[in-house]
Amino acid sequence: MINLAILISGRGSNMDAILSAVKSGSIKNVNPALVISDKAGAEGLKIASEKYGVPVRIVPSNGAKGWEYDQRIVSLLSEQDITPQNGLVCLAGFMRIISPEFVRLYRMHMLNIHPSLLPSFPGLHAQRQAIEYGVKVSGCTVHFVDEGVDSGPIIIQRSVPVMEGDTEESLSARILEQEHIIYPEAVRLFAEGRLQVKGRVVSIHHLA
Repeated sequence: MINLAILISGRGSNMDAILSAVKSGSIKNVNPALVISDKAGAEGLKIASEKYGVPVRIVPSNGAKGWEYDQRIVSLLSEQDITPQNGLVCLAGFMRIISPEFVRLYRMHMLNIHPSLLPSFPGLHAQRQAIEYGVKVSGCTVHFVDEGVDSGPIIIQRSVPVMEGDTEESLSARILEQEHIIYPEAVRLFAEGRLQVKGRVVSIHHLA
């Protein structure tokens, strides 16, 4: 059984998609053990606790950065038995840079989703970057987290066409629809033990 933690900062729509897939049984062998937010007013906290009955915790920064802050997260993960051996940490709109110490501790047990076809347009405002650059195709990427910014090994990508007249908001909305499909899929593949990483390449093994 994989003990799952999801880290959020806002509405938690990708969190909702993952928890819904677990509840429906399309993701098996996963125990949603904890949802953590750095913001007390995050809408996703209510969804996690009231809709899914998942324990929630708030960890305000109070000025703490890097590993000083992340140690508080790791302590909560440990309390819920979400370890680097049996756990999975999913970043779902968590608006903080993860410290190298946290990454190394949960290496290949931490996932993130990004609203572009990485390695294009990493960092903030990826959809705005795509529109301003004039690309014809954008999309979203689920990847393992490493010490860089949106630079870890890629698990799944889904393309989304950029339409003439698209705004940051309209493109974001269409990309988000695809995020809600591929993030639960990546969690399912992880839980089934079907992801193998060699260098930067993630292979997906078929079930026997």
